[in-house]
Amino acid sequence: MGLIVALLVIWLVVVVIGFVVKSLFWLAIVGIVLFLATGAYGAIKRRASGQLR
Repeated sequence: MGLIVALLVIWLVVVVIGFVVKSLFWLAIVGIVLFLATGAYGAIKRRASGQLR
């Protein structure tokens, strides 16, 4: 779970950098997509491990 949290923090940093630097707007879009994908993966993984126990 620590890896997922670390990835979420990294994606948030990428999003902020993308929005601060106007020419890197595409970086913000990629960061948002990766943040959402990582969050969904973490939620699915957490839910699946909860059912096994």
